[in-house]
Amino acid sequence: MIHSIQAYVDVSEGRLYVEQAGSGNPIVFIHGFGADSRVWDCQFEAFARRNHVIRIDLRGHGMSDVPDGKAYSYAEDLNRLLEQLHIPQACIIGQSLGGGIALEFALAYPQKTSSLVLVDSTLDGYTWSTEWTESWTPIYREFAIAGANAALPKLLAHPLFAPGFRQSALKARLSDILAGYSGWHILNEDPVIESDPPAIQLLEKIQAPTLILVGELDLPDFHAISDILEKKIPNAQKVELDDVGHVLPMEAPEACNRIILNFLESLNGKG
Repeated sequence: MIHSIQAYVDVSEGRLYVEQAGSGNPIVFIHGFGADSRVWDCQFEAFARRNHVIRIDLRGHGMSDVPDGKAYSYAEDLNRLLEQLHIPQACIIGQSLGGGIALEFALAYPQKTSSLVLVDSTLDGYTWSTEWTESWTPIYREFAIAGANAALPKLLAHPLFAPGFRQSALKARLSDILAGYSGWHILNEDPVIESDPPAIQLLEKIQAPTLILVGELDLPDFHAISDILEKKIPNAQKVELDDVGHVLPMEAPEACNRIILNFLESLNGKG
């Protein structure tokens, strides 16, 4: 069991929950929408043996503050975090929404991004399919009418989680994580600042070495996004993991860790 330091870091008009462990080259882990930093349990523990690892709860998730109605930026939150931790540059690893945030940060702060790992990533500016949009309508409606607790069964029944839920232990763990989501971003008008232009128009400007991971059983939109990322980000590598769905770090932690480690070691070797 590793020793970690848990604290809060001040960002613009709020605080982020942060956990750190280990020493060496810094890695920041960013979770997806509705989840929290516990998604990265297996990676945090494994990589702390050789790296300085940092994981955060995004605004309105986990133990971080909810937005207070004032405009904020995920990329600027991450920048403030690194400044306060005195970290000049880090590998940014994001899953789902976290991947989209990692891209936003890499475009805004290329000098602070040593490398990128995008896991089943979203992409700002991507046009989601009708099937994807319609699949969330009844879930959002339940959040609005009955609240987060009542909406949880509908959320857990979304096809996004079906492949991972074949593992009973993972189903229990991920259900517990999602049960902790406040629903704030669904129940309120989110003042998050959108990128302009969106990241999809700027991918050719990504300077950091980039690894793209996607699960074979993830939904079609995420495969489409991974194809766009592979095509447009210079020298990006893409790996598709067999028989794995959207929550790849939890569904296949050993394979995920091995692939990321090999990627980072290949970069170090070039140095």
